[in-house]
This record gives sequence, structure tokens and C-alpha cells, in this order.
Amino acid sequence: MSTNTSVETVSTPADKAKLAVAALLVVGGVAAFYLLASSDLWLRLLALLGLLAAGVVVFFTSESGKQLIAFGRDAVKETRKVVWPTRKEATQMTGYVFAFVFVMALFLWLTDKTLEWVLYGLVLGWR
Repeated sequence: MSTNTSVETVSTPADKAKLAVAALLVVGGVAAFYLLASSDLWLRLLALLGLLAAGVVVFFTSESGKQLIAFGRDAVKETRKVVWPTRKEATQMTGYVFAFVFVMALFLWLTDKTLEWVLYGLVLGWR
């Protein structure tokens, strides 16, 4: 029952360059936002959002970005396979949870009061 769990990571120099350019675009967007402090807000936001969008586009053209997109597609595909409970089942399970919480709270309160009575009332005689 041996499974092969080796992870193969192949990163080409071009892929590393794409990731570096994406990071530089994001940092450049934030820097441009602050460097354009004397300009209008709309210009600052346009520079920030434009460079951030460019960084995201460059990231998604890299191998890491393509793997992220594939992961997202697989996650959506798996979510569609889930058998969700009916409204009646969900309501019943919620009722069970509330009942259990109430019973557990009552039990813990009674335990606490019993220990308080034993320790402070009988053993120490503080009351």
C-alpha cells in the first residue's frame, strides 16, 4: 500500500523571471501610490490598480499561476460533488446541537456549583 507522494517542482528561469516581474509590479504599484501623494486620488488609485492588475496578469501566466487556476477549477468541481443536506436535515441537526450545548452547559454549571459548595462550604467553612 505504498503511494508515491513525491512532489515534482520544475521552475524554469523564465518562470522565475515572471514571478519576479509580478512581484516588482505589485511593489511598484504600492510605491507609485505613495510617491504620487501630491497628485489627485483618482490618479494614485489608477496607478495602484493598474500595476496590481498587471502583476496579477503576469503571475497567472507563470506556471504557479496556472497551477493555482487548476486548483481552483478542481475545488469547484469537488464542491459540486458534495451532497448537501436538505432543509429538514439541517434543522434537525441544528436542534440536536443546541440541545447538546444546553445539556452540557447545565451539567458544567451543576458540577461547578457542587464543587463550590464542597470546597467553600464543607471543607473551608467560608460560608
